[in-house]
Amino acid sequence: MAGVVLEVAVGDPRDVPGAAEGGADRLYAAASGPTCRLSPEPSLVSAICRESDLPVFALLRLNDSWSTTGGEFARLVGLGEDYLGCGATGVAFGFLDADLEIDTETCRLLLDRLPDVPWSFHRAIDSSLDPRRSWRRLLGLPRLVAVRTAGSPRGMTAGFDDLLATLTPDNAPLAMPGGGLTAEQVPWLVEAGVRQLHLGDQVRPGGSAKAYVDADYVRSWRSLVDALPVDRAR
Repeated sequence: MAGVVLEVAVGDPRDVPGAAEGGADRLYAAASGPTCRLSPEPSLVSAICRESDLPVFALLRLNDSWSTTGGEFARLVGLGEDYLGCGATGVAFGFLDADLEIDTETCRLLLDRLPDVPWSFHRAIDSSLDPRRSWRRLLGLPRLVAVRTAGSPRGMTAGFDDLLATLTPDNAPLAMPGGGLTAEQVPWLVEAGVRQLHLGDQVRPGGSAKAYVDADYVRSWRSLVDALPVDRAR
């Protein structure tokens, strides 16, 4: 992977122009829930995809836990198919089992139902029992393009040092820090081999989820990463 990929979270079509004009490389479509981000309606994903040619990854998550039920699983498959039909490039999901290990069985079942689809694993990894073991399990799964992580369920402020300690030449290109990421942390992460970053409230005026993504805010992050000593050919 060349350069640093900026993934920007969008929850409304009106977020898309700011993300695209500011220099985002990928969009992450999700809906606000009572306690966490959840799967958006296919109509929302369709509207987001119509606003830009940027790749769109849509979230597959129906509850605030890191597990799913049989009924939910069938609905996740249907949503995934709908998202792809609406123009999404890929999906984002992640599951843990009762032992807080990566639930590779459920991940593989979903991947089997959505063949040839690129995907990212979301921050469930931060709640797993052993992040290093979790990384080894994830690296064995096909078509994985990113793992969003903050190093801790409490976000980058608490998890930054632990996240740096878990990065290796094998997993760093897949790691996508997000969850309170700050500009000061970026040079350290890039030096460690990170080539993807996830931006949410950082690119909204006042850090408010009620504000739309602002092109100038995204552009400041774009300028930051493009100035770092990595291959800039994107």
